[in-house]
Amino acid sequence: MSIQSLFSLSGKTALIAGASRGIGLAIAKEIAAAGATTILAARSLDKLKEEASALQAQGYQATSHQLDVADPASIEALSKELRGKVDILINVSGTNVRKHMAQYSKEEYNRIMTTNLHGLFELTQQIGQGMVESGKGGKIINIGSLTSGHGLPYLTVYAMTKSGIAGMTRALAAEWGRHNIQVNCIAPGFIVTDLNREMWKAGHMKDWLQGTQSNPRLGTPEDLAGLAVFLSSPAADYITGQTIYCDGGYSTTAQWPFEP
Repeated sequence: MSIQSLFSLSGKTALIAGASRGIGLAIAKEIAAAGATTILAARSLDKLKEEASALQAQGYQATSHQLDVADPASIEALSKELRGKVDILINVSGTNVRKHMAQYSKEEYNRIMTTNLHGLFELTQQIGQGMVESGKGGKIINIGSLTSGHGLPYLTVYAMTKSGIAGMTRALAAEWGRHNIQVNCIAPGFIVTDLNREMWKAGHMKDWLQGTQSNPRLGTPEDLAGLAVFLSSPAADYITGQTIYCDGGYSTTAQWPFEP
């Protein structure tokens, strides 16, 4: 197999849930550039249509579909329309609230759990079953977090969902491997998005990062897109059940003031 075909997504159809902005949009753009027919799905249909049109203008195949992962009816409608047609499912949709654990309201708890975990389970269940039934194999890529395997304060509910995403990844990799479906999780580090942009404007946060992380800069959504393309491609056919950290070294390295 040539190097071009190893990383080509030509002839594949990819569904990106949560593709209207940030990480999801960055991934959708690169998935389309790699040759896949790319379905951008999220709640903001007008924004999706605009982004899909921009991809089409570049010669890529892209469409937009409305999807609310907190609404079972929305999930069912899209899954029924696409059943058996999706080769690559990328679960990006997510939300977050940062506060002391004792201060979370029931509404906040339910909203984060439903958006980040329950809805993605239902979407994966339905789209993934279509992959099984088609007999063509497939790729499922979940977007986790540093909190998929590491504790950080004031993120209790979010961490619960992202730990659950990593667990779902491992279990589905074991269950669906016999159907040639690879399931992996990307765990982003400190990636600047609309969910955390204000937090990272503080000078002391940037100072802390530079003294902690081996690659001292903040990440961008584009830093994750290449890894998503790789995991979607034939080059990753023998990789499954993995949570891969894309975090500038935060999870595996540390800095200290010593100089020899």
